[in-house]
Amino acid sequence: MRTYFGFMSTVLSAFLLGACGAQADGAAATASTASGSAAAAAVAQKTGRALVNPDASTMVFLYYELAKMTPPFDNWVEDDNRVKFAPAPEKAAKRVAVREELQSAAASVKGVGALRLTVDANLSDYDPTYGEFTVRALAPSSVVTFNALGQKLSVSFANGRTAQIWRVPAAQAQAIRDKVSTSGSIELDVLLAIDSVLPGPGGGSIVTNVIEYEMRGARNGLAIGRVKPGQP
Repeated sequence: MRTYFGFMSTVLSAFLLGACGAQADGAAATASTASGSAAAAAVAQKTGRALVNPDASTMVFLYYELAKMTPPFDNWVEDDNRVKFAPAPEKAAKRVAVREELQSAAASVKGVGALRLTVDANLSDYDPTYGEFTVRALAPSSVVTFNALGQKLSVSFANGRTAQIWRVPAAQAQAIRDKVSTSGSIELDVLLAIDSVLPGPGGGSIVTNVIEYEMRGARNGLAIGRVKPGQP
């Protein structure tokens, strides 16, 4: 799986993806959009601000904020190449500048309770026995990883067992598969509510619940469907 990052830049947004139930055709009708906006507003009000496709460094800051741990700013400052390779007369000033940058970035994640990530995924073949597709990227064992500042973090899905299942009437299955490449490659826009953190050596895990997601063809960009786990 692949996340899309910017360098040390975080877009904070309360505009979150919303949809009531799975829509096999993925049509962006006006009524559906209005309903999605209302659902997004409700999630934002409950969880707090959302980070949209944050970079790896921002995820490290978020992890420390959620875990209520003091970030190791001294280590991060000294490991920064701008300090490490600065001429001796300039090192002190570089330390101050880098520390201020890091502390400002760390402060920017306060009040965040949701994530919206764009990830690569794969849509399984249709299972006619159960009447469903499987989105493997959201399985309980799947994670999205972030590496920065000497830390390795992962985002996991507490409700992955339910979230990975997309139930679709058999009559619509073929039309859906026709929108997907033969490899099954798709792109997900996933809204996640942060549930908890699990500290670990050299990093940890941010545990989330999948609130809803939209699927598009990885190559053609065609809308495939919108799913809200647990709803028919």
